[in-house]
Amino acid sequence: MAKLIFGTTEENVVTREEFPLAKAQDILKNEVVAVIGYGVQGPGQALNQKDNGINVIVGQRKNSKSWDKAVSDGFVPGETLFEIEEALERGTVICYLLSDAAQIALWPTVKKHLTPGKALYFSHGFGITFNEQTGIVPPADVDVFLVAPKGSGTSLRRMFLQGRGLNSSYAIFQDATGRAFERVIALGIAVGSGYLFETDFRKEVYSDLTGERGTLMGCIQGIFAAQYEVLRSNGHSPSESFNETVEELTQSLMPLVAENGMDWMYANCSTTAQRGALDWWKKFRDATKPVFEDLYKSVATGVESQKSIDSNSKTDYREKLDAELKELRDSELWQAGKTVRSLRPENQAVEA
Repeated sequence: MAKLIFGTTEENVVTREEFPLAKAQDILKNEVVAVIGYGVQGPGQALNQKDNGINVIVGQRKNSKSWDKAVSDGFVPGETLFEIEEALERGTVICYLLSDAAQIALWPTVKKHLTPGKALYFSHGFGITFNEQTGIVPPADVDVFLVAPKGSGTSLRRMFLQGRGLNSSYAIFQDATGRAFERVIALGIAVGSGYLFETDFRKEVYSDLTGERGTLMGCIQGIFAAQYEVLRSNGHSPSESFNETVEELTQSLMPLVAENGMDWMYANCSTTAQRGALDWWKKFRDATKPVFEDLYKSVATGVESQKSIDSNSKTDYREKLDAELKELRDSELWQAGKTVRSLRPENQAVEA
């Protein structure tokens, strides 16, 4: 394990150089990795492991859309694709990748198949951290750990196919076999992680829920909407407002940040842009920090997790979610975005 300095803090990380795929394959050679659920994270993690030579099977409800997707992705019914309970029985490592609400519902079935020496793998600390709400308490004689890719399953798969890797955190909650560390790192490499950094279940879920509600999704949508609405109310066209709010950020500036950091992006913008950004960033920090503090408190006290459980467990959850997403999709902001994206050169039809 390497020790690297992040800012001024030394942290434990595992890289592909010190833990190559061949080592992961050797550690997992006698394992049957059962991926339970084929929705958000399941396809990317299962396919990456499959392509990396790991003995992976998928457990999914038969005759569902996810079952059909697994078949179209190359998993074979009766060979590498099974009903959930049969996959649970066959697996020595159970990758529990259902939604948080579905994990709660299926837990009694999963638990009875967690025989001594097996491993229970998560990609989210939710079920374990909030076990008073979820009821997910593993038996003491199985390994329990997580690998949490820092992105969607779609991104994990795309980056794998590009020969890249998505950073992941890892954590060990329970080491019953004495092999939990080598198992979790091997799985982290097998699913396509670029490198793995150490955390624990509580910190993973606290940071994850804060990030999703904050800069990754909730906050960024709120900021987009606020700036777009101010520009529109002052007479700017939808195309101009969208380009100055979203398109320039995502297509031009964020790739520069990803390459070398915010300071480098600033240095590659005009001096007028630099001056304005340096003058205003602390005002935005001071305005939003109290909101982030409220958000973190809501996560840490279990308010957010209970909201998620209550909402996602309702029978009409999907219909209500679709209605909310439709409202977002049909807003002028994102309808303008649809047109702007269609005009990108790479999306234009090639002329004969």
